[in-house]
Amino acid sequence: MGKDELIRAVEAAASVDGFSLDSAQRAVLDRLSMLGTEPAGAARSVYVHGESGRGKSWLADAVYTALPLREKSRVHFHGFFHELHRSIQRHRGEPDAADRAIEDAIGNSRLLFFDELHVHDPGDARLLTRLLDHAFTRKVTVLATSNYAPDDLLPDPDWHHIFEPGIALITANMDVLALRGPTDYRTVTDDHTRGFASGIWSTRTPPRTTASPSSLTLNGRVFPATSTDDGQLSVTFDQLCRTPTSTIEYLRWARDFGSWTVTDVPRFDAVDPPAQQRFINAIDVLVAEDVPVDFYAHVDLDEFLEAASRRPDASRMTSRMRLLETVSGEPIIPKA
Repeated sequence: MGKDELIRAVEAAASVDGFSLDSAQRAVLDRLSMLGTEPAGAARSVYVHGESGRGKSWLADAVYTALPLREKSRVHFHGFFHELHRSIQRHRGEPDAADRAIEDAIGNSRLLFFDELHVHDPGDARLLTRLLDHAFTRKVTVLATSNYAPDDLLPDPDWHHIFEPGIALITANMDVLALRGPTDYRTVTDDHTRGFASGIWSTRTPPRTTASPSSLTLNGRVFPATSTDDGQLSVTFDQLCRTPTSTIEYLRWARDFGSWTVTDVPRFDAVDPPAQQRFINAIDVLVAEDVPVDFYAHVDLDEFLEAASRRPDASRMTSRMRLLETVSGEPIIPKA
């Protein structure tokens, strides 16, 4: 596929989705379109970063979809690392368990699209460094999107040094592009009919439930829940974020339950940093899996996000929460 042909395919995809590419997106597309002009395994890797809602994931996904290459894989950060850790457990009796797991994960892919790349955990930082080294050594082309510039990954100053080898691999092997634009497109959406965007943020009293308190069991661990009836999960904020949950649980529950209700959500800065991070991680998973969620909170969404703005790594969550419809006032009738 030639460069012009790939550009036309992406422009056509944008038209189908009801918008036109802006100038910043076109500039990045011009570089991404070069992925279609080089042989598999010979194309230079690309790292696209920028503020939330500028279209990074959409643009990279449209290019990935248009590329007529069979040996390609698209992965999302949380799901990928969940599967990678499971694979390491399967190989745990072998001296090179992590390398075997990485080989299993990449397989025969010549193009690896790593969407929403971000690093907050030191263990994941070490594993990602090994994965990148494996990919670049085997001439796998990596296409990554992120809200973070490479130097800003693993932003905790106590741990940042752990990912410096990974940052060096990124800057040495990838063209780093900033997608800058004035508009966070998530803030201007008016489609509240599907997926996560069909959920609400409400300061009303949540619908009463007659269900008995429930629990969830995963990998031998038991987690409390308000109810788990009819394919719907209802949990309090404390059950979701003030207990030792992780993205492993969020991924499983997002796939097991078609819709969620989260009640008693406090101001973002009224909870400790670990609970804040769990909420950020939960939103990452719920948006990636496109699960409808109704949040019932102590404060309106503007106040919640204003409090969250003081945390430098919350911008992605802030943008995504703007997809929700907001309601306030008297108690509402439960959804049918």
